[in-house]
Amino acid sequence: MSLLPLSINGAWVIEPKMHFDSRGRFHEVFKQIEIENNFGRKFEVLQVNQSVSAAGVIRGIHWADTPPGQGKYVSCSSGSIWDVVVDLRLGSATFGKWEAAVLSKENARSMFISEGLGHAFLALEDDTVVTYLCSQPYSPETERTINPLDETLAIDFSGIAPVGTQFEISDKDLGALSLKDMELSGKLPSLAGSLFSL
Repeated sequence: MSLLPLSINGAWVIEPKMHFDSRGRFHEVFKQIEIENNFGRKFEVLQVNQSVSAAGVIRGIHWADTPPGQGKYVSCSSGSIWDVVVDLRLGSATFGKWEAAVLSKENARSMFISEGLGHAFLALEDDTVVTYLCSQPYSPETERTINPLDETLAIDFSGIAPVGTQFEISDKDLGALSLKDMELSGKLPSLAGSLFSL
């Protein structure tokens, strides 16, 4: 595996070593020892989620209150996504910044997203299957959402989507607060509060 740090501290793209033969392809999706050795932390998987999305579906921006937060290890086993990580940690040098990478069946990449960072994705194909390994179970009381179309964040979904793509966003995500309003609400994570997990 190759672990490529993003410009946002606490997020990495993982590129597996793929093995091909007459039967097809094999690769390791997740390896706990790689997380420990390279990220200097444990990542205990307490819940596994899977979504199936049509082209144009945007999910997120989601995160959970820290501590404990919810770290995610995201993979795409069918179709493709544009996977987005957003730094929501007050006090971070990259607060309000985002970065993205394409995860697909073909490239077999994964993304590791530490606690305190926001996560969203755009499905680029129909029947796109995304699996999330999560460090904490889902808790509706601590899950938070920011509108993925927030003008302050200006995530360029249109720049990556195929021409003519119609976005589909849940009412919950579309009706969520902006980054600025979420900051005023006092519900954003702090860098100091999330360092325990990095």
